[in-house]
This record gives sequence, structure tokens and C-alpha cells, in this order.
Amino acid sequence: MPRILTLTMNPAVDVSTRTAKVEPTHKLRCGPALQHAGGGGINVARVVHRLGGDVRAVFPTGGLNGQVLCRLLQAEGVQAECVPVGGETRESFSVFEETSGKDWRFVLPGPALTGPEAQSCLDRAAAAADGALLAVVSGSLPPGVPDDFYARLARLLAARGVPMVLDSSGAALAAALAAGVYLVKPSQRELNELTGAPLAEPAQRLAACRELIARGQAQVVALSLGDQGAMLVSRDGAWQAAALRVQVASTIGAGDSFVGGMVHALQRGDALEAAFRQAMAASAAALLSPGTALCRPEDVARLLPEVRIRRIG
Repeated sequence: MPRILTLTMNPAVDVSTRTAKVEPTHKLRCGPALQHAGGGGINVARVVHRLGGDVRAVFPTGGLNGQVLCRLLQAEGVQAECVPVGGETRESFSVFEETSGKDWRFVLPGPALTGPEAQSCLDRAAAAADGALLAVVSGSLPPGVPDDFYARLARLLAARGVPMVLDSSGAALAAALAAGVYLVKPSQRELNELTGAPLAEPAQRLAACRELIARGQAQVVALSLGDQGAMLVSRDGAWQAAALRVQVASTIGAGDSFVGGMVHALQRGDALEAAFRQAMAASAAALLSPGTALCRPEDVARLLPEVRIRRIG
């Protein structure tokens, strides 16, 4: 089975806990803390690995938190390629508020990378991608890394014949799309920023996704619609899936589980519609677990028959 590569430029040690109510000034008595390796591409790699896929995660790491991050991935059995940097790997903190069922997420910016450190990450990712089926690039860029970093990687991957799956935001997302990728997973807000189109109606969302494809910016668009589900659009068709109704323990990592479920199915040789179905099941399964525990294979298998997809184009 060809390998999937993931790149996470701004990884984190994710710490999560829960408390009755989040309010100012008072000490908030919390439950036990959970600790997971985090960051978009790392989460995708964790999902692909636990679903049985062959994956390697590339990411910069530094300091004591970097050591913790590597140990957490090692404990899960995920193949990791760490790129040493001088700064301390960041820590992210989330609190589940029991009275409201909401997640409060505190995300630090991450260490600033020097020019040579960023170049080393680019070189290592491109080299590790040789022979890969897909390269998943997910998450934000840390301070010091230029906005065109993902675009430069997209061109390197294209020269190697490796399709790129992109899940990012802002200027880094726009620059990478200008270079062209295989699959992009924007939110509705991000799609609006990219196209300037109104997206209140399903037909408007479909048209905006097709605009990205017509521009040559992506071959496939997976549009995340939150509690309304998701839309998948390619040149050959378009599909809409409703969100599954599950008991939510945490909303964190659902998007990464979606990407992990999809690329694992593509690695297995599934068609796009079938991959979309597994992505929806994986995303819903992630909601069942606290913090960034992500989806469990048994939950994905159980929820898969419940996914309802209809063709819309």
C-alpha cells in the first residue's frame, strides 16, 4: 500500500480537561488532564494509522514539549520524522464546559522558525514524499514562515507526481491554491474569503466549489458545513452528506478525522464517494471522544452505515 505523508508545520502538545463552567476571576476546578500529540497533519496521521494505513508524519520539533510530542506519537505507533528547530514546540489547551457542552480552546502561536529551519522542513517533506500516494498538508504556519510556504511545497510535490491535500486558512491557503492542489477542505467562511461569493444557499456553495475547480486551484473540494454536514465536489460530480447526530464529548479534531478518514479510503483504492462516506463517519466518530483523542476505528465502522449521501450534481 503506497504511503501517505503528512506535514504539520505548527505542531502542538494538546492538553484538554473539563470543568463545570468557564467564568472569569474564580479558580476553575478541572478534571484530569488528557495529553495528545496535536496539529492538523499529526492528527490526520494518527487517524490514518489507527484505521490501518501506512503513514509518515513530518513536523518541526524543539525543546521539552517537542520531546513530549515525539513520545506521544511513538506510544501510538505513528511513524514520525522530526525536524529539529531551536524554539520550543507549543502547547495548546482546551476546556470542555459541562453546563453548556462547549469547548473553550486556547491556541498559542508556536515558535518562530528561522529561514534555514523552514527550508529544512520543506526539503525533508519533499524528500519524504517520494513514492507517496498523497501528501496531506494541514494546519497553520508558525511565525517566521512565509505565506507562500505551502505553495512552494505544492510545486515540489507536483514535480514528483504526488497529489497534495490541503487543509489550512488565510494567506497560506490562498497562495497554495494559486499553485494548485489535488484536494482542499475549506470551511464555509474560508470558501467565502477565497471566492467572495454569497454562500447562503446550497446552489451558491456548489457554484463556489466549482469555481475553485474551474480556476485550476483544486481538483476536488471538500466543503465543511459544521452541523449541516459537508459537500464534496469534483469535475465528475458533487455530493452532499448530512451530519450524523451523536453524543458530543468534544468537537476538537473532527475536521482532521474527516481528512484522515478520506485519505485512508483513497489509499485503500476507494472511489471519491466511498471515501467521502468514510470521512463523514470518521468526523462524527471524533465527536464521541474527549479532547483530541480523535476517532476510534470501531466507532467509524459502526457509524459508516448511517452516513447518508445524495448526489447533487
